[in-house]
Amino acid sequence: MRKRFLALRKHCGSKEADEEIAKTVLCRLAERAERFFIYLSCGTEADTRAIVRGLSARDKLVCVPLVEDGRMRCVPITERLVLNKYGIPQPEAGEETTCDVALVPALAVDREGYRLGYGGGYYDRYFASHPHLLRIGIVYFGQLTERLPREETDVPLDGVFTERGILCFSKRGSDRFA
Repeated sequence: MRKRFLALRKHCGSKEADEEIAKTVLCRLAERAERFFIYLSCGTEADTRAIVRGLSARDKLVCVPLVEDGRMRCVPITERLVLNKYGIPQPEAGEETTCDVALVPALAVDREGYRLGYGGGYYDRYFASHPHLLRIGIVYFGQLTERLPREETDVPLDGVFTERGILCFSKRGSDRFA
């Protein structure tokens, strides 16, 4: 299933789609929160560079994932990034920080907010230990699907931003950015 959605994502993205997603995120979220935990895009993921720049320009705290010893932490972004064992850019080190909003990647998201990730469970474990966090997926519209298989440990998203707009899956998501 992951291979199928990865292949599909390659055909969904475009520079225009990335720009539209960034514009929507910055318009809807930048004034409603101060601390953002955002993935640094790689491969065919929706590009987050404009979002990171836009949030930084608005003096928001921008944190990114740091994966080490089988655990993902939220740390402030630094200018110097290194590639982790998955080939994803991350800071070399950093102090764990609490954020208000998490902007996360996915291979697919279903109509109830469950996401298909890469299989490591990093985000689900992080979400389970940070229940206050508003969980937002950043995906292309073509990555939305009717229903995904799920496990007991999966934590649904509160909403997703796509190039075609916003979908809310929880009242918390509706209250915070819709």
